[in-house]
Amino acid sequence: MKRVLFDVAALIARVAIGVIFVAHGWQKWQNGLGATTQGFRQMGIPMPELAAGFASVVETVGGICLILGLGVRVVALLLLANMIGAIAFVHAGNGVFATDNGWELPGALAAISLLFLALGGGRIGLDGIIRAATRRRAERRAAEEDIAAHAPGTSVRRTEPTTVTTETTTVTTEPPGPAASATDEPARNATPTPEGPATPASGETPTEQPRGTDQSGGADQPRVPRQPAAPDRPAGHRAGNLSDEDMRDIDALVSDEPTPRKPPNRG
Repeated sequence: MKRVLFDVAALIARVAIGVIFVAHGWQKWQNGLGATTQGFRQMGIPMPELAAGFASVVETVGGICLILGLGVRVVALLLLANMIGAIAFVHAGNGVFATDNGWELPGALAAISLLFLALGGGRIGLDGIIRAATRRRAERRAAEEDIAAHAPGTSVRRTEPTTVTTETTTVTTEPPGPAASATDEPARNATPTPEGPATPASGETPTEQPRGTDQSGGADQPRVPRQPAAPDRPAGHRAGNLSDEDMRDIDALVSDEPTPRKPPNRG
């Protein structure tokens, strides 16, 4: 809100001061450059020709620029220099009041010119329009550069070199020692035997296996009930009143090897 008030106040001051300067400058042009130069010479202003031309141009053109708000600070500097020269060479010895040709009017114009030089002419004017357009153009350019920098395929990224270290593991196979050879030899020379029920050797009594397993550790087999032990008999007798000779015949039938049969005892 304060900035808006300043812009409005600066606009009003610019137009008012610009009109005053344009009026004084236009008066010099109407009197003619020669008459203005003669008047400056009579007032004791040094280099009257140059001073007359400078004052006429700066007051007229500078006043118009103040009204339009174009180049306010530069114009204010030139108008300030013009008013200081007028006060120093013409109005300083005549007092303050304008009726006595004092420095009242040039002092006020110099002060307002100094204010424009320090603060500018506000945003309501050609300077404000030019600055806004320039700012928008700069923002648009910055936005385009930002979009181009982040667009895929156009961004350049710096990549650091990466070193990949690969570890190699060496496996050494040693030849089998004597102990391993001696241990593996029976396994290589072993001949597989057909699976089946084992036949007990002669003179051996088959042992009872627990229910659920057989001798080879296979599936469940029917459990054979244990027979009660026979009472002790004299040597030479077998169960069922079988003799030794009968037992040998049974063993020969059960085993694959024939057992030489002794001739019967005839004596």
